[in-house]
Amino acid sequence: MNENNAKHIATKVSLVGMIANIFLTFFKLAAGFIAHSGAMISDAVHSASDTFSGLIVIIGVRMSSKESDSEHPYGHERFECVAEIILSIVLFIAGGTIGFEAVKSIVSGEYLDNKFENPLALIAAVTSIVVKEAMFWYTKINAKIINSPSLSAEAWHHRSDALSSVGALIGIGGAALGFPVLEPIASIIICLFIFKVAYDIFKDAIDRMVDSSCDGETEGKMRCCVEDVDGVICIDLLRTRIFGNKIYVDIEIGVDETLNLAEAHGIAETVHDAVEDSFPQVKHVMVHVNPQKNTEPNTG
Repeated sequence: MNENNAKHIATKVSLVGMIANIFLTFFKLAAGFIAHSGAMISDAVHSASDTFSGLIVIIGVRMSSKESDSEHPYGHERFECVAEIILSIVLFIAGGTIGFEAVKSIVSGEYLDNKFENPLALIAAVTSIVVKEAMFWYTKINAKIINSPSLSAEAWHHRSDALSSVGALIGIGGAALGFPVLEPIASIIICLFIFKVAYDIFKDAIDRMVDSSCDGETEGKMRCCVEDVDGVICIDLLRTRIFGNKIYVDIEIGVDETLNLAEAHGIAETVHDAVEDSFPQVKHVMVHVNPQKNTEPNTG
């Protein structure tokens, strides 16, 4: 898939998510105030952070899809990692605010004033669970199609909101049954869910920015792909590094030392094309040829 199509899909998915989040933010906020539900107001804050994160994803994907230039000869893919880091910081702040207010409510005894006055908060919680779970799967599927880490992070953000709404539902239900302390406890649970997702997103972004290697399964498939090329006697080195949402590959192959330069170069070109054709996420392959003695080349 070319960069323009990927950018179009990411923008469309993020816009759909933003529209859903704006609706849920106002619906849950209104329900929280009308029903005097602290847990639902906390859940609305989470949805508001989702709205902001959707904008971050759109900007990150657009910047990462820019063509290479003289100042950035290796491309702009790491802008997606920057978007992930900003998103994780937003989540940490939102989660911390919710957790702080919940703990303060328990310590001060404010939760004793919580009374179940209106079923609207319960309706809002159920609506949020259904909508956010649907958005999770919609975003996750499209993130896999275009191999976008920031869009994948946004999918898990949707899932965290669905889980936080489950916590809100439990808290509101508890208040309805005469256990008002369950409302701030639900907010604390929501805070922990947000922190977990924020940590996972932050860790993924850092892993992608420090040039970590591909997983063993992917490298194993690359080895098989190279070994199947006619003329390759052995693989002396195969090294990968993840750069944003792309992969760079360095390969050293052994070929018959009696081959002339043009023949050896031809084998290297075939290896290069085979890897790029077989692994769409690979952006660049560097192939180095080593002379190999007393071994017949692979004939396929």
